[in-house]
Amino acid sequence: MSELLFVAAAGLPMAAGWSLHALRLRRRIETARRDPLTGLFTRDAFAERAMKVLAGGPSAVYVVDLDRFKEINDTYGHAAGDAVIAATGRRLAEWADINAGTVVRLGGDEFAAVARVFSRADLSWTLGELTRAIGQPVTVDGRPLTVGASVGAVAYDPRADDVDLSTLVRLADEQMYAAKNSGADWLTALDLTPQVETFNNRRVGRPGTAGGTEAAA
Repeated sequence: MSELLFVAAAGLPMAAGWSLHALRLRRRIETARRDPLTGLFTRDAFAERAMKVLAGGPSAVYVVDLDRFKEINDTYGHAAGDAVIAATGRRLAEWADINAGTVVRLGGDEFAAVARVFSRADLSWTLGELTRAIGQPVTVDGRPLTVGASVGAVAYDPRADDVDLSTLVRLADEQMYAAKNSGADWLTALDLTPQVETFNNRRVGRPGTAGGTEAAA
């Protein structure tokens, strides 16, 4: 019995070492799946969670692009711009938690989200809450900086619709672009048919498309 106890005791440090190694490995994997500035999930991790939300019932896909962000960067510097992006990421994450959703930073000052909604009225209310949350000033070095957002959204019901996530993001992106051009806080797609030409699967007018120029942020 004493020999068995000795062998078991000798194995404890090895077991503890493997547990610590596994914990560190999980943390590294989790860190790699998150945007370093906002802490939001990267695209692949977002896609996994977004598809689960979409499959779970009526929901909506949103694309969010900040307004006047370039002005903040140019006037107050990139550190202030980073603070605005980080604050926006936190606000979107809080909003997503309340609405059983998930959020990703697509790049720069643009984000996408998927969250549950139960009706058109619920979608309108959710969009209002989203734009109000983002529109709150961000205090940087004691100075309140106000940045709004243009939001596009599209409703989705797995019981009636058969559209993939990339198409839904594209539709929401179209509405975001239309909202930015019209001065509206947000717009929603009336159906699931893309209305804007694409080039290399990107909306014409986006940077990187043939002859594309984006509306001023």
